[in-house]
Amino acid sequence: MKKTFTFTHMTRTLLATSLLALGLSSPAAAADLPGKGITVQPIKGSVAEELFQTLLISRAMEKLGYSVKPPQEIEYATGHLAIANGDATYLSSHWDPLHAAFFTNAGGDAKMWRNSTYIRNALQGYLIDKKTADQYKITTLSQMADPKIAALFDTNGDGKADLTGCNPGWGCELAIEYHLDTYQLRNRITHNQGSYSALMADTLARYKQGQPIFYYTWTPYWLSSVLRPGKDVVFLQVPFSAQKGDPSKTSTQMPDGRDYGFVPNVQRIVANKAFTEKNPAATKLFEVMQLPVGDINAQNLRMNNGENKPKDIERHVNGWIKAHQQTFDRWIAQAMAAAK
Repeated sequence: MKKTFTFTHMTRTLLATSLLALGLSSPAAAADLPGKGITVQPIKGSVAEELFQTLLISRAMEKLGYSVKPPQEIEYATGHLAIANGDATYLSSHWDPLHAAFFTNAGGDAKMWRNSTYIRNALQGYLIDKKTADQYKITTLSQMADPKIAALFDTNGDGKADLTGCNPGWGCELAIEYHLDTYQLRNRITHNQGSYSALMADTLARYKQGQPIFYYTWTPYWLSSVLRPGKDVVFLQVPFSAQKGDPSKTSTQMPDGRDYGFVPNVQRIVANKAFTEKNPAATKLFEVMQLPVGDINAQNLRMNNGENKPKDIERHVNGWIKAHQQTFDRWIAQAMAAAK
């Protein structure tokens, strides 16, 4: 990683604040900070709601003395390549196993580090409104093979169900396309792609008008706080597990027997391996940081309700740290200890 010993006024201020929070004094303590003189470049995907979890890592890295650049937005496949090549330092939202191919194709363990469990139990699946599900007794995706069922979710008059789907480049679009072929639903379902937020705005508008809706989504995301699974909408199960990769690892069935077509994912922090090998404090920080799904859902909902400007998200991050100060300080202490 590139080293620099020139600090901006803002960086010096952040460093001084960090030292006070850690109970250290300047200048002797400044020399003890493991990140002193090292600049890092975080990246994030195109989902705006990922900024919260990204900035939380930035705050922790600053406490360790690192100079952290503003996150750059990049598509996941390209982002993994940037990390592998050293053009970026870390990504906070590597979905495992959804992004496994991006990781492998960019060089895998030889180029990148991902021994983290930042966010657990990230779910994905297909949902429809509960009113239509109850009225027509729809419980599985395979029922879309019935032209009468598919037509219930037709929004443009072509007789096919319109699925609010996944943006190209996110990884989930590949899984959806695989499902449409494997379950032989290509002629019954149209996978609508583009700007997910814009498509979901239309989907929500139809729901408020009492019309049937059919969409793909994931957690953590604000949507599940507005369209509540089990109350407003229901997950559709798939007829059988089907996903690309090793045939021995294709089961998407959960312990209780339900199968939504996607295994629960872990969102991992992925970092440049050369950086982690030279920076044990940052590596330990990445290992120990964990963020509850419910906290992210709550913050994402605030963004959806209008608190979505950079200064709002900065305030959310600062508020989370204040509310979980002991946890945050423990992360820093563990990271500092790893540097000794």
